[in-house]
Amino acid sequence: MMTSTLLAPLASALGGGVIGVLMYQHQRRVFAWTRRIRRKDETNAEYDKPAEWLADLYKAQCRLTRKPCAADDFAEISQTGNMIEGIADTTEAVRSELRKVVECVKDYVATALPESGPAAVRIGVQEHRAQLVQAMRQETARGDLVRAVLAAEKKIKDLRRN
Repeated sequence: MMTSTLLAPLASALGGGVIGVLMYQHQRRVFAWTRRIRRKDETNAEYDKPAEWLADLYKAQCRLTRKPCAADDFAEISQTGNMIEGIADTTEAVRSELRKVVECVKDYVATALPESGPAAVRIGVQEHRAQLVQAMRQETARGDLVRAVLAAEKKIKDLRRN
């Protein structure tokens, strides 16, 4: 009789201790998971601005697809390129991709056609050919910009996943 009265509280205490240890281990895992998620969210927040600006740049260049452009047409692209250039050095993981985008923006903007004069003025064949060649260079530079933007967006997407 005496052993059963001592055995019941001892089993109860042992069961409570096991449950306590299991709860403690579970809480440690939950807190570790929460810290990992918080760190990942903080890291992902670092890529919010570049990703937004890359999307804006992609939309802006899409509006200019297959359209010969003068310097005024590149205002939005230049502004977005300058913003990306400003953060390229502080975003270490995608620094090279952002620098490539900035380089492509500068190359694209440099292909601006001269402002057209009055409609009544006729241009010569040589000047017309030169403008066509410049327009083809412009479209090639735009294609390079698209590839650079998509590569940077892919890198950011991959970094956010990990």
